[in-house]
Amino acid sequence: METITSELVAGLAPVRSDDGHKGTFGTALVIAGSEYMTGAQVLMTSSALRSGAGMVRVYAPDGSLASTRVNCPCALTSAWGDTEASAIRELRRYLAKASCCGIGPGLDESDRRSKALLETLIDESPRLVIDAGALNILAGDRIRLFPLLKARCDKEGFEPAVLTPHIGEFRRLTGGQDQSCLVQFARDTGCVTVLKSNNTIVSSTDGKCYINNIGNSGLAKGGSGDVLSGLITGLMSQGIDALSASIAAVRIHAECGLILADECGKRAMLPQDMPAVMGRAFKACGWERDEY
Repeated sequence: METITSELVAGLAPVRSDDGHKGTFGTALVIAGSEYMTGAQVLMTSSALRSGAGMVRVYAPDGSLASTRVNCPCALTSAWGDTEASAIRELRRYLAKASCCGIGPGLDESDRRSKALLETLIDESPRLVIDAGALNILAGDRIRLFPLLKARCDKEGFEPAVLTPHIGEFRRLTGGQDQSCLVQFARDTGCVTVLKSNNTIVSSTDGKCYINNIGNSGLAKGGSGDVLSGLITGLMSQGIDALSASIAAVRIHAECGLILADECGKRAMLPQDMPAVMGRAFKACGWERDEY
């Protein structure tokens, strides 16, 4: 198992040319939130915006978007259609312009549109991050959805999907929680899998594992994972591969935690503070320099 160090992550930075424009740096499509879980949408969107993506579009139920419009004015927002068919039709419009899509935080798992959108993305989005509520939808229909994940491996131009479960979500997906189970799951589904814990482990589709050893208890709060999935989505939208984006995001996320633990203390730090210090975390990982 390889340790995720700042030196390892320094070499993974996406190219950022000074003569680029917003189209150069990709479009992240965020599908997150519901009427009663608007915070997850804000956290994921804030992180995707801070990742360096050129544009971020949030596609979500209409009743969930007000908070994001206020707290993330740089993001574009679009509401789902009222039916599964109309929601999928609109999704395909935005997906055609997206560099990467992330789905899951704050979703209403009982909303039939959530499952319909997830299934469409697994089948049609070349770059995809799956987290939180979308992972629970996966766990509830493994027989149908797991083969769709695996089929991505044979599609030209498709990256492995990135799955970001915490221990509880992983147990629902697999019935297990140890490293051997993680490796087998990543191989069987053809997905890069980020198993979140105090020492987060990233498994590639061929079973190679990378471990983060600089976690701290201040990150053990609801919303931290939403920030991580937004960061992975944003990095992938800038063109780096699924495994590299996952490894880099895990380290950068942990660096944000160290910065906030020093400034606020582990008890008082909040996930919503993390995007604001992401620039300093990038510097700690060697990403803010003139040449990449």
